Amino acid sequence: MSVPAWLSWLDAFAWPWALLALPLPLLMYVLPARAGAAPALRVPYAADALASLGTVGAGNALRVGQLLLWLAWASLCVALARPQQLGEPITPPQQGRQMMLAVDVSGSMRETDMMLGNQVVQRLSAAKAVLADFLDRRAGDRVGLLIFGERAYTLTPITADLTTVRNQLTDSEVGLAGTDTAIGDAIALAVKRLREQPEGQRVLILLTDGVSNAGVLQPLRAAELAKAEGVRVYTVAFGGDGSYRMFGMQIAAGDDPVDEATLRRIADLTGGRAFRARDTAELAGIYAELERLEPVAAAGAAVRPRIERYGWPLALAMLLGGLAWLLPRRWA
Repeated sequence: MSVPAWLSWLDAFAWPWALLALPLPLLMYVLPARAGAAPALRVPYAADALASLGTVGAGNALRVGQLLLWLAWASLCVALARPQQLGEPITPPQQGRQMMLAVDVSGSMRETDMMLGNQVVQRLSAAKAVLADFLDRRAGDRVGLLIFGERAYTLTPITADLTTVRNQLTDSEVGLAGTDTAIGDAIALAVKRLREQPEGQRVLILLTDGVSNAGVLQPLRAAELAKAEGVRVYTVAFGGDGSYRMFGMQIAAGDDPVDEATLRRIADLTGGRAFRARDTAELAGIYAELERLEPVAAAGAAVRPRIERYGWPLALAMLLGGLAWLLPRRWA
């Protein structure tokens, strides 16, 4: 039911019906006094001031104390009605991705062929640094984390608590899930975790530096399961070319080839994309590209919070009541 325009000011109160109490003191003028020897209410303080509310006469001027009591009562009723003020518009956080991160922690991720700043680091250390920055920009997303080697394990379920995801990623170590690589099992576990998420928002980002040589499920069979469940898989083949530069010299650091062909087929089959990163900068660029490929749904309508302002009329009522108690003793 629409409210008439002249009553729109009532929207500024949470309990506007409390304003109906404003004329209650007038009942002292219209109701007859109860006969009896004992007073109905004994007030040991401000009795004269309270009595003045009911004292009227044709030639009597309204005393200051009586006026203050009326104003205090009006302020108290306004405070009871809970006046509110609309705050600045707040846009709800954007939310569009339900994402699992699958990170390879097999033995090959121990290779020290990555540069992080001016320091040579292991592949896993470089991946952690890039993924931590990626998580810092995931406001509004829900992210889960799993690691895989010979077996796949979920470290965090899909959650909006990205701090926990980041901490679990930091604590991951090479060999924690075995030294071999079970890409198929990792995909299957991620699909299981994403199955309950909204359709069209199920995303898996899989980072590996090797060839699937362990596990129960073959990678392409796991990709078919992902396709059936509507999970888009983005694969990131990570690892150097077996050497790094130090003091102007190319130094070999071992060679662990990546099965790019299989990773590309997994991505194509599920509607994702395959990427290749040979250094930390390329890896960071890939995760920036993933933000564009998986856009966040538009934010909801902005809302304006209501800020309680009953404290001001309540304080005014207390102040006026205190003055009414003090002033009649001097001005009566």
